[in-house]
Amino acid sequence: MSEPLMIEARGLTKQYGSFMAVRDVTFGIPKGQVVAFLGPNGAGKTTTMRLLTGFIAPTHGSSWIGGINVQENRIAAAERIGYLPENGPLYSDMTPLDLLKFFGEARGLSEGTLRQRIEFVLDRCALESVVGKPIGKLSKGFRQRVSMAQALLHDPDVLIMDEPTSGLDPNQIRVMRQLIRQLGASKTVLVSTHILQEVEPIADRVLFIHDGRIVFDGTSAELTAGGVSLEDQFARLTARRTH
Repeated sequence: MSEPLMIEARGLTKQYGSFMAVRDVTFGIPKGQVVAFLGPNGAGKTTTMRLLTGFIAPTHGSSWIGGINVQENRIAAAERIGYLPENGPLYSDMTPLDLLKFFGEARGLSEGTLRQRIEFVLDRCALESVVGKPIGKLSKGFRQRVSMAQALLHDPDVLIMDEPTSGLDPNQIRVMRQLIRQLGASKTVLVSTHILQEVEPIADRVLFIHDGRIVFDGTSAELTAGGVSLEDQFARLTARRTH
């Protein structure tokens, strides 16, 4: 029996005046799959992720998380999602511990559950050494890990991450890639990136978006079939006009 779909886009379209940011985007991601959402800057990655999470409403189409229609029941869908935007919602004067307590209480986690989940995410995201320091004093890598911990706090089934390695140094990127792969063992993960080197280390599958449309859906091996490099495929797919 095939795994149930945890993330679905059904004809997602977003139009701003005469500009079509996303055009009839349709795909499904089953439970336990890590998918790289690849494309150049301005291709529609962030808009699609915002549509999937209910952050913005589609002009046409719908998004589904764990079988829940996001547009019809945004609160229930949000309970299943851990969302890591490119610039996560952090408060610089708070410590990581303060922030996690704040978000946990806002989500209605009981005192005992919140205590257990904070202990878990601090360990998983390797934040013990900075737990009492103001977030504004932390490096970009640690701030990304705090954002990840916040996204994982309520133990979501689905993780949607927008450019999680943006601005990190090579060592920080390596740590974040390892964390994403670990999380993919138990969760469904969609990670957007425009960095080709991100694809093979983290993803079971690649969705490539260009000009607001999905132009490739397959494995990284299929993307480079016949010895074609990722760079050449990127150039070929982004040269295609879809309108």
